[in-house]
Amino acid sequence: MDRTLQYNKPWILQRADPYVYRHDDGTYYFTASVPEYDRIVLRQSDTLAGLPDAPEHEIWHKHESGPQSIHIWAPEIHYLFGKWYIYYAGGDKDDIWEIRPYVLECQGDDPLHDPWVEKGKMTRAEDDEFSFEAFSLDGTVFEVNGSWYYIWAEKVGVGKQISNLYIGRMKNGYTLDTVQVLLTTPDYDWERYGFWVNEGPAVIQRDGKVFMTYSASDTGIHYCMGMLTADADSDLLDPLSWKKERYPVLTSDAEHVVYGPGHNSFTVDEEGNDIMVYHARTETEITGNPLYNPNRHAMLMPVRWENGRPVFRYD
Repeated sequence: MDRTLQYNKPWILQRADPYVYRHDDGTYYFTASVPEYDRIVLRQSDTLAGLPDAPEHEIWHKHESGPQSIHIWAPEIHYLFGKWYIYYAGGDKDDIWEIRPYVLECQGDDPLHDPWVEKGKMTRAEDDEFSFEAFSLDGTVFEVNGSWYYIWAEKVGVGKQISNLYIGRMKNGYTLDTVQVLLTTPDYDWERYGFWVNEGPAVIQRDGKVFMTYSASDTGIHYCMGMLTADADSDLLDPLSWKKERYPVLTSDAEHVVYGPGHNSFTVDEEGNDIMVYHARTETEITGNPLYNPNRHAMLMPVRWENGRPVFRYD
């Protein structure tokens, strides 16, 4: 039996980087990082409220060695170019931080039961000498005016490095057609706690506007969300088409016991209302390394619209 949706409380336990996709037939699919970082799982339900109790299917497991053998992170399921794709990141046991973005393609119409094949690392455009050569992850895709775009996080620099967000137009489900364009870098103090980070992009559209949320800072209680906005009719590969918010659009909130909100996705409920899916913690003291602490839970938040813009509030 479906549960009643509760907002801004743990919805699916210990599932970080949650992604919910609602297909054209109304079916919901859920995937996320699992605490072991060793596999890709998928749930299916006719309702959003049914996902927590839906059986979880493992559709892919990490390699024993080499690329994709550790740190399997942030899978997303999408349907584009007439096929199902899953975008995810993975490292190498011999170099655990050699994180790169990879793609799976489903060989049928049923993503739970039909076979998936590896398309390998996301393929950059022919003229692009830089993309996916360094720590790269959190790829997401979206469509505007008949074109598909891929946004991802990639680190540059030396020392601790800086995680920026880049965009490219897609040729197919696993290949870019244009060279990378820098969208945002950690400019502000709230993007620089622990590490200088912009990552976890997600896109929601309304009334000719494209809104891209993203996550900033390290994965502890300072993790938060920022946002960029562009006109759908503008050149989305022109950085000047995007306006970045000066302050975060969602941060930790002690009153609601939500800490480190971020790495979100967007879906709609059965009535078509916009819903944000995000992960957060319910404690401020984190045992061990925050990255390996399993207590990041998937949560839901209704998206409010004010003056044509999405607003994210706990109440």
